Amino acid sequence: MGKIILLVLDGFGVGAMEDCRDYEPADCNANTFRHIREQWAEFNLPTLEKLGLLKIVSGTGTATAAFGRFELAHYGADTYMGHQEIAGTIPKRPQKRLMKDIHKHLATALQAEGYKFEYPWEGCPLLVVEGAVVIGDNLESSYGNIINLTADFNRMPFEKVKEVARVVRENVDTSRVIAFGGPYTSMDHILSVVKENNPGQWGVDTPRARVYGKGYEVFHIGHGVQIERQFPMIAARHGIPVHRIGKTADVLHGKGEAYPIVNTAEVLKKLNEVYTQETRDAALLVNVQETDLAGHAEDVEWYARLLQEVDTWLADFIPKLEREDVLLITADHGNDPTIGHSKHTREYTPLLVTGPKVKAVDIGTRQTMADIGATFCSYFGLPSTESGRSFLRKLY
Repeated sequence: MGKIILLVLDGFGVGAMEDCRDYEPADCNANTFRHIREQWAEFNLPTLEKLGLLKIVSGTGTATAAFGRFELAHYGADTYMGHQEIAGTIPKRPQKRLMKDIHKHLATALQAEGYKFEYPWEGCPLLVVEGAVVIGDNLESSYGNIINLTADFNRMPFEKVKEVARVVRENVDTSRVIAFGGPYTSMDHILSVVKENNPGQWGVDTPRARVYGKGYEVFHIGHGVQIERQFPMIAARHGIPVHRIGKTADVLHGKGEAYPIVNTAEVLKKLNEVYTQETRDAALLVNVQETDLAGHAEDVEWYARLLQEVDTWLADFIPKLEREDVLLITADHGNDPTIGHSKHTREYTPLLVTGPKVKAVDIGTRQTMADIGATFCSYFGLPSTESGRSFLRKLY
C-alpha cells in the first residue's frame, strides 16, 4: 500500500448522458470539456491529454494512464449527491417537499422521540425544537429540495442537533437535510430573519442568521445515503487516515483532517503539503470547486484558466508519486458554461488513473461513480462500500 489520491474537478463533464432527455432535454447537447475547448482559442491541457483525456472524449490521441468514464447513478446532477456516490453509496431519488406540507408529520415524529416543539407564530409552518433549533425550508437551493435545521449552539450542542436532524431525515424524502449553526447567534436573531421566500416556502434567511464564521458547523444527510458504508468512514474504522481537502471537507463525512478551501491554488498547495508530510498509508480526497463556480458563472475563460492551472500543477506533481501510489482524476457531474443557463448538466464524468505501477488501459464506461469508493476500499484491503464495484485489478 501507499497513498491513494482522489482529485475531483468539480463540474468537469465530458458529454451528455444517454438519459439526458429524462432530466433536462435542453441539456442533451452539453459537453463541458469540448465546448470550453471550442470557445477558448488558448485552451491547452497537455498533461490531462497525455494521460488520456482525448481517448475518453473522442477516442483519439494517446494514453499513459488508465482511462474511462462514469455514468451518474444518482438522480439529476448534484455536487453533494455526486460525492456521496463517489464515496460508495447511491442516493435514492428524492422528492420535492415544503414544510407547509410536512410540518404536522415531522411534529408527530419529533414528539414520538421525546422532543418538545412549538410554532414560532400562527400561520408559519416552521418548527422550533427545544427552543434551540428552527426546522424550515432551505431558501438558497432549488424549491423543495432541502430541509434546513438552523441552531443556536448556546442552547443545544451540535451533537444533539445532529440527533434531531436524523429524526427529520428518517421522515422526509427530500434530497438533503442540512443541520448547521454557530455559537455567535441567538434564537431571537434566527427567528427575526425567518421569511416567506416564495408562496408557501418558509425558512431562515441563512446568510443573515449569523451562523457562519468561527464555531460554525454543518452536517449534511442525503436521501438514502448510508455514510457508515462509504469509503471515508470504513477507512476510519480501520485506522486508515483520510484527508479531505476543498469541498470534500464539507460534503463528505469522515473522521480525519478536513481543510474546507475554495481557492484552487490553495487547494493544490494543501494537497501537495499533505501528500509530502503524510508518512503513513493514507487517502487524500480533494475537490477543485472553482471549476464548478466558473460553470455557474457561465464564464468560459475563467473555467479554462482554472483547468490549465490544474494541468500545469499535475505536470509537476505526478512525477512525485511513489511506487505504490495512485492518483485518480474525475468529476462529480457536468457544468457546461456554454449551455445557456447557470445550472449543472447531466454528463458523463472522466476517469483517469495514474501511478508508477498503473497500466495504460481502457477501463470503459462504468455504471456508477460508486466504483471509486469500492476501488479505494480494495486498495487498502478493506470491506467494500455499500455500492460500486472495484476496478483495482484492471489497473495493474
